[in-house]
Amino acid sequence: MNALALYGRYIITSLRAQAQYPTATLMLTAGHCAATSIEILCVFALFHRFGSVGGWSFGEAALFYALVNIMFSLADLLSRGFEVFGTDFVRTGAFDRVLLRPRAAALQLAGYEVRLSRLGRLIQASIVLVFATNLVPITWDARAVAIALWAVAGGIGLFMGIMVLQATLAFWTVDSLEIMNVLSYGGVQAAQYPLNIYAAWFRRVLTFGLPLACVAYYPVLAILRRPDPLGAPDWLLPLAPIAGFAFLALSFVVWRTGMARYASTGS
Repeated sequence: MNALALYGRYIITSLRAQAQYPTATLMLTAGHCAATSIEILCVFALFHRFGSVGGWSFGEAALFYALVNIMFSLADLLSRGFEVFGTDFVRTGAFDRVLLRPRAAALQLAGYEVRLSRLGRLIQASIVLVFATNLVPITWDARAVAIALWAVAGGIGLFMGIMVLQATLAFWTVDSLEIMNVLSYGGVQAAQYPLNIYAAWFRRVLTFGLPLACVAYYPVLAILRRPDPLGAPDWLLPLAPIAGFAFLALSFVVWRTGMARYASTGS
């Protein structure tokens, strides 16, 4: 069985387990959808108060919001094992069993649990995407759709990379540190707004440190066919999401370093 087929089996097993409690799953999904809806209301309140922010309208900001949250919801859906790695694997010693199996540890963790409740954020973000399309004159031709899908793929890679780094810290700290939520959930909040509204030092962080701008800001500019007010060349805009995959690759390099340091709890 190749890796992709095995990962599919992991997903099917997880979905079957949650299907045993359909009402609870639906309630959790609906609750997650309702809870995340508050975020877009906050964005609307900001633009309703000031009209425009940094030369951007609410409809354009809603497009940022929708794409970023679609990326994050899919990454969160597919990387549950890395999120709970410290508590469920390192602290309990269960990671020993993972290492004894003849498959990559990262593959097993990625397929550990696929939480359907995380579809709530995905549904809500998809609704906002439709809403933003009605507010902003976007031509969803083949080019725009391709850029959007490419950006989402790069964003999934970026957010999964953040979760891999969070899990890697547990090799040294035993438990995953909550400070990593600053990069994951905080990153979602930062990427929901155009890059040019931030200070110069923070723009550099979001471009070269944690390349959220590369998977959100630049692709949205390409979709809107709008020149970058910060001066980035037009040819760079649709290529920028490749930074998300590069970040994921670097995260796995750090992950392998952490695995080499792992020592069982002996439990």
